[in-house]
Amino acid sequence: MSSAVRSPQSISRCPVKRLDPLIRRLSLKLTPPSLEDNRSPEARLRAAVAQLLGEVPELPLPILQSLPPVLNRDWCPVVDCLFDGRWHVVAIHGESPPPPLGLAIDLGSTTVVFYLVDLSSGEVVHQRSALNPQVKYGEDILTRLHLASKKEGLERIHHLTIEFLNREILSLAEGVGYRPQDISILALAGNTTMTHFFLNLDPSMIFREPYVPLANRFDFFPAKDLALELSPLAKVYVFPNAGSYFGGDLIAGILASGMHRHPGLNFLVDVGTNAEVVLGNQDFLVACAGAAGPALEGGILTCGMRARKGAIERVRIDPESLQVNYKVIGDVPPEGLCGSGIIDLLAQMFLAGLVDQRGRLMIEKDPSRMVEIDGQRAYVVVFPEETSHGQPIYITEADIKNLIRSKGAMYTILTVVCRSVGVSFEDIENFYVAGAFGNYIDPEAAVIIGMLPDIPLSRFQPLGNAAGQGAICLLLNRQALGEIDEILKKLTYLEMNVRGEFMQLLTGALFIPHTDPNLFPSVKAKLGSRG
Repeated sequence: MSSAVRSPQSISRCPVKRLDPLIRRLSLKLTPPSLEDNRSPEARLRAAVAQLLGEVPELPLPILQSLPPVLNRDWCPVVDCLFDGRWHVVAIHGESPPPPLGLAIDLGSTTVVFYLVDLSSGEVVHQRSALNPQVKYGEDILTRLHLASKKEGLERIHHLTIEFLNREILSLAEGVGYRPQDISILALAGNTTMTHFFLNLDPSMIFREPYVPLANRFDFFPAKDLALELSPLAKVYVFPNAGSYFGGDLIAGILASGMHRHPGLNFLVDVGTNAEVVLGNQDFLVACAGAAGPALEGGILTCGMRARKGAIERVRIDPESLQVNYKVIGDVPPEGLCGSGIIDLLAQMFLAGLVDQRGRLMIEKDPSRMVEIDGQRAYVVVFPEETSHGQPIYITEADIKNLIRSKGAMYTILTVVCRSVGVSFEDIENFYVAGAFGNYIDPEAAVIIGMLPDIPLSRFQPLGNAAGQGAICLLLNRQALGEIDEILKKLTYLEMNVRGEFMQLLTGALFIPHTDPNLFPSVKAKLGSRG
């Protein structure tokens, strides 16, 4: 299933002060050879490009072969030059060519997002998202990794991925009147496993000792090497990984946030299958990952679901009447609860006294909604007559315990990272929350349940699809290639599993919001005002 958004949009978050894209379009005016000036057309083309770009470009054989018909017309060719560390002419046009187009892809393990970018204007002219077809081989990464550890399994996943990408790129381009062959550059960001699947690289060492990927850094390469159906001379850039558990999607997210160029301290949090966290500034970057994601995404709860049409994304409970109000993505009858809705729900239940600090349901508070389902205590959020499937939407005590464990792990990861560099939450200037989770989450609700630190809400900044935005940033600013190198040099990975303090601190975070109420003064004040 795919979805598309057709309206052009600017990606304002990307720190691109002026366009300096990976592809430059040049309108040239050449003079034909003569007895007085007997330089070849090839030499004239190189000289004209060098005059504008300050560097003599490479001219691939297909460009030389296409010169005669273009030059015979008027000796005023329009050329596209691609920068991959040096300039290459990758297309030569006659009259009325389409704009120079780039493609940014966030290759997620569940969802893949595509952005078609006009590199002359900096606009995203079309975008779409689709379910990653790899999920048929396993919802979780580990199942796919086991399959891909055998050559035939890797080939199945790789070919499935390439066929899917070509199909989606065709729909993306045709949706706004272009062809895939009009695209000359692709920037792709994904986690370490996804990039190995995409590149047809053996991923078996990612999940076996010594847990080292086959490759972390990748040179630009021709799109045709992977049978990607783009321009004949199109090239591909894959964001580098920083290890098995810190992939190019996070490097792209750091690039999009600009935190690596900021003097103040910033946090970047991306909640997916895992919670991935980066703390730093222009001097250093500390990163870590931990298993805090599934419950926060709604993936492992009884009535949980992904953030899509039919998912409850907002919940409000009147503390006096206990009336439940909710908002559904797509304004349709609800099907389940996505991550942001679950966080809202738990926060509202806690403030209304429907659940205690340990996550136990207060049955006597609202007997009309407290039920037993399959031997478990549960709170009914939506009654059967209001849902799309005729079944109640509810949350069980076991669900709440799972959510508390996930939110507690999230808060503890943040605490450990801060302590590792000797700072406190009060020192953080910006707290970027990335991904679909970041788009929908209400930071206030996340603070109430003790998932995010109790800092001024104005410091929380939703970053949206950070990986996709980072890929767009690169397409629009070739200087970002150097920034990516700097990010990798500054980055230190913190292994959470070997830090004994994590388990010690986690114990205190397994309550709502925490065993130490002084860590959450705003929540303490809210509870006090409600008696």
